[in-house]
Order: sequence, then structure tokens, then C-alpha cells
Amino acid sequence: MKIVKRLLKIVFALIGLLVLIGIITLWVDSSGTNYLEINKNETASNNSYLIKKVNVIPMNQDTVLVDKMVYIKKGVIEKIADTIEVKGIEIINAKNKYLTPGLIDMHVHVWDRYELGLYLSNGVTAVRNLWGMPMHLRIKEDVMEENIFSPSFFTTGPKLTGSEFIGDDNLNLSNPSEAKDKVVEYKDRGYDFIKTYYGLDKEVFDAVIEQAKISEMDIVAHPSQKVPFSYHLNPQIKSIEHAEEIVQQPLQFDLDTLKLQAVIDSISASKHTSYSPTLTVFHNIYQMMMDDDILDSESLGYMNPLIKMDDSKRQFERWFNAKQEDPTTVERIKKQHDFHMNIVNKLHEAGVPIICGTDGGIGVTLPGFSIHTELAFYKEAGLSNYEVLKTATVNASRTHSMMNQLGTIEEGKIANLLLVDENPLFKLSSLKKPTYVFVKGRKLNRETLDSFNEKAKNRKNLVATALRYLENLVIEK
Repeated sequence: MKIVKRLLKIVFALIGLLVLIGIITLWVDSSGTNYLEINKNETASNNSYLIKKVNVIPMNQDTVLVDKMVYIKKGVIEKIADTIEVKGIEIINAKNKYLTPGLIDMHVHVWDRYELGLYLSNGVTAVRNLWGMPMHLRIKEDVMEENIFSPSFFTTGPKLTGSEFIGDDNLNLSNPSEAKDKVVEYKDRGYDFIKTYYGLDKEVFDAVIEQAKISEMDIVAHPSQKVPFSYHLNPQIKSIEHAEEIVQQPLQFDLDTLKLQAVIDSISASKHTSYSPTLTVFHNIYQMMMDDDILDSESLGYMNPLIKMDDSKRQFERWFNAKQEDPTTVERIKKQHDFHMNIVNKLHEAGVPIICGTDGGIGVTLPGFSIHTELAFYKEAGLSNYEVLKTATVNASRTHSMMNQLGTIEEGKIANLLLVDENPLFKLSSLKKPTYVFVKGRKLNRETLDSFNEKAKNRKNLVATALRYLENLVIEK
């Protein structure tokens, strides 16, 4: 009996030690991102300004409002006019630079708070996170309470899948009652949207849609192969993700433009449906097959270290092995990417709202930086610069009612803005390094934004990320 007691004491002591180590690890990681705390940055704590001599690109119409003044009051655009007089307020001379709405990335996977700085540095002032975990609810709370510098933050709950689609990244649903309960639970816990994924059959999917409507939660759909593709055009589903899903499901990998047109026509007939192509993440499969040293590239230092060690490595090995087994795989992937560009062109011609999403944060798709690659693909697909910008501004903001206060420069809208040197309607690349980023009216200069990049590069928070992921497995499973 004494031996058993001693063993139990040792076990409990070890458990206590592990818990203590975990707490210290998370505290150290949290301290590493304190540069994002608003109260520690006096120069950027002000959220009321008068900007003069600025050329405004409002994005509610294809025009430039030349030499205007913009009054930002407590994080909101109060007035836009030729002349504005406000006493006792800081005045910013824009020196004829261009003011645009901040960019919105509608498909990201956030793994830590360092990534919030990476998004801001690249002009992304709002993100839609599509794989929700408890840590995202904490980020959302800090953003809403304006404790940290961050893009406006919206998140789905965990990915809802069918019972047989096993994986620690999925919440498996086995029956309609469970499906309804999960929608209610995610609403109560504070998630903004529901994300549906592979493996949902009609009975369970119907239950998700029915409860989402009752709970007033929009659905974001990564299409399920167990229902027809047209099923995802339900009014409760506000956006469909990934151009490759059109190839994989309704086209059955047949890159046929005539068959494609029928699918495009069905999507365009659904007036409530937006499409997020995420061309970048698929194209990065091709990049991995073309560059055997991609995992050692300097740019991969911006990826979360756990993701780089696990997901990036697994994806690289998968496609490296695929090209070794069949060298024609490289050309097949490139051909499919080119077909995705055609999909974007056809969606645009049919009037389907395209919303910019990158799938940033997984594989080798960098958070923040990748949005400029995505926008460039839309340009290559045949959209004008104005139409490209719409995908990451006004189109995105119209997808969900809770995002309506973003996406354009109008009186009453939230002051998520970029000040750039050149007109992006002529030069899209001017968006890559904004002179200033305004997030809820708070001004971040280029020096501060560059420091966000440096803080995130080659960060050492693998264990902390693993602990937060473990928290998700314990709570959701």
C-alpha cells in the first residue's frame, strides 16, 4: 500500500510539473507578442485624426476622390470633404498619397498572435479564420476590447464533417440531433460562422442548415462530396471555398470548359453566393514540386514552427513522392491551376461575387504576404485592378452582415485603411508595403509594421502552439 501511495505521489508530482511547465511556456509565448498590445504603443494609441491632401479610393465606385480631407473620429470615418475644420486634433499630411480600404483575407488559418502582425504589415486589416479553436475566441475578445493591434477578427467554429472523415482537425457528426446541438453550442461560445467540410450527408447537412438559420449563423462551405455541388447554393451558405472543388466534384477532374459553364451558370443564378477561389494555396503545390529546397527557404521563416514541422513537411513529401512516382503530375497540377484561372474568369463574367481568400497559414502559404499573390492571380485571370481590389474590400465586406462596416471608405464605416504611395488602380503592387495602416483608426507606420515582420520571423513557439492545439482536442473531442 505504501508503494502505491508513493507511486501516486510521483505521478501527481509529474503531472503538476508538466502543468507548470505548460503554463510557463504559454506565458513566455504570450510575453513574446506583447508588442501588439495597444497600451504599450503610445504613438499608435490615438484613434482620431484629420488626414489632408489625400487621394481617396472609396471602392463603392470606380473612381478617385482627388485632394480630399478625411476626418477619423474614435476609429470611425466621420467625414470626407474638400475642407474640414476640427480643433485640437492631430493632422496627417498625406502628401497626395492614396487612401484605400484595408484588405480583407476571407480564408485564413491563424496559429498564433505573431501572425496578426504579419497580416497588418501586408495591409490586411480583417481576416476570416476558417478553423476555429478556443484560442481564436480569446483573440477575438482581445480584438473587440481593443487590447491588441490586429486585423478585425472573425472566425468559424471547428470544421463539421461526417462521422467517417476521421482526423484530429475535424468535428465528426453522426446524426442530425448532434449537428443541431453543435451549431447551438458554437453560437453560445462566440464563434461567428459555421464551417461545413467533407463527409456531411444530406440528413446531417440539412440539420446544420436548419439550425444555422434558426441560430442566425452564416455557413461557409468547403463542399461535401456526399451531396450534389448545387446543394451548397442554399441561401444559408454565404460562400463556397476553393476553385479546385469545382474541378473535383461537379467536373470529376474533367477540365472541360463546356461542362464548367453549366456549373458557373448554376452559381450565378444563386444571388446570395460568393466564391473564394484560394488560387494561391493550390498553386503552391506546383511550387513545392518545382523547388526541392522550398522548406529551407528564407520566407518559410514566417510560418508557425509547428505547422512548418508538420503540415508543410507532410505536404511537401506528398507531392515530392507524387512527382517521383509519376513525373507528369507536375504538368497536371500546373494545367489544373491554369484551369482554376479560367474558373475565376468565368465566375467574374457571370457576375458571381469573388472574395479574396488565400488559405494562409497552412502548407507553404504564408500568412499576410500571400494575399498579394492571390490578387495578382485575379489580375492574370482577366479582372481589372478595380475588380481585383473589390474581391478584398467591398465584395468581402458584403458577404456577411457583421462585416458590412468594412470594405469601403464612406462616412460611418470603420477606419480600417491603407495609405500607399501610388494608385493601386494602376499599380496593384503598391499595396504590398503601405506607408501607414489604420486599424480602427489607430495608425501604424512602416517602421512599426516592419518590426512586426521581424518579431514573427523564425519564432520559437512550437511547444506553445502544440499546447494550444492540444487544448482544442480536449475541448472539442
